[in-house]
Amino acid sequence: MLTELKHRVYEANLGLVKRNLVLYSWGNVSGIDRDENLIVIKPSGVLYENLTPFEMVVVDLNGRVVDGNLKPSSDTLTHIELYKAFPGIGAIVHTHSTYAVAWAQACKPIPVYGTTHADHFSGPVPCTRMLTQQEVESAYEKETGRVIVETFKDIDPLHVPGVLVGNHGPFTWGETPEKAVYNAAVLEEVARMAWLSVQLGAAGPIPDYLLAKHFNRKHGKNAYYGQ
Repeated sequence: MLTELKHRVYEANLGLVKRNLVLYSWGNVSGIDRDENLIVIKPSGVLYENLTPFEMVVVDLNGRVVDGNLKPSSDTLTHIELYKAFPGIGAIVHTHSTYAVAWAQACKPIPVYGTTHADHFSGPVPCTRMLTQQEVESAYEKETGRVIVETFKDIDPLHVPGVLVGNHGPFTWGETPEKAVYNAAVLEEVARMAWLSVQLGAAGPIPDYLLAKHFNRKHGKNAYYGQ
């Protein structure tokens, strides 16, 4: 099981490069085996062109390395907090993709300006509050995860599978590594479209009834989009 997950997480990490979501080593993908409570994640600071499936690092839910010779991603503790809080997810992506980071650096959520956004997110992509100095200095990566969880107190993480961390950048997730990467690519495109809409003087978010129609026709109990 873990061998297969290592290969899928490896391929998902390469998928970030193929979709122009990362530069150098600026990002990571992880996946979790819920039966074993073990996480497979990209090693820290390793360039994507140098990765192999066998260099993926396996950690437990305490962040302890149980398999691998390299250090896990520095964002590992953030991933762990999300896996603990969101039991429906199976994989997490973190990137520094340009337009999503721009919204995060502005500390602004991404409004739902159109149906492309509504097809994938049931509402605005939220932006967390800024971490306090104490949070940054005490347990930065863990507190980053906690502030994301705090932001989703009244939001279903399966209906809004992504977030902007204030002053930092985006995290997305999904049931599988492939879906988490898909959501990262969608989030970046939605962020770009929203930014362009703002430049053109967007009149405002779309009506709630149109948002609901587009989201539910793909994700609702009576969904009819696709085959």
